[in-house]
Amino acid sequence: MRIAPALLLLLAACQPPAADDYLERGLAKDDLPQASAPIPSPDTTEAIWAPAKQPKRLLFGVPGETPLLAMQCEGTGEKAKLTFTRFVRADREAQAMMALVGNFHALRLPVDSTWNGRAWLWQGSVAADNPDLEALTGTREVEATVPGAGTLVMAPSPLTRELIDACRSGAEATAPAQPAR
Repeated sequence: MRIAPALLLLLAACQPPAADDYLERGLAKDDLPQASAPIPSPDTTEAIWAPAKQPKRLLFGVPGETPLLAMQCEGTGEKAKLTFTRFVRADREAQAMMALVGNFHALRLPVDSTWNGRAWLWQGSVAADNPDLEALTGTREVEATVPGAGTLVMAPSPLTRELIDACRSGAEATAPAQPAR
């Protein structure tokens, strides 16, 4: 009976590691999923935060052009959350982390590519009571980065603070008559 374990051990030593033979098993190198080429960061010098047509939603972008980012309050009370949408093409069913860094805070937000009916876009949510949302409430610039989707340098705005505060308190976010620069 001692010969059987030794024979099994000898046979196991003759097999190559599982990863070495992937081409022979039918998984060609060209079949492996590949990420799209990264896009450059957009110029945001003329971009502003502005209220959207939907309630409790702000858009960041250059007036008259496609928005670059949206921030929307959804839910109420303990279930209130802020959903961020980065309007840039994402790979189908991809996942990433969006970093929002500013005002001495850094929010790391998991984002998924989400189909909006026309394209795959980056989207993720965070609880409204997350203290790192303070990155968007101060008087300094905020950088929003999704790997491969560029970095948005966003000017500070009282609109972001008002939306975050309203979402946290459950109050209706007020939309000023004029967008703040």
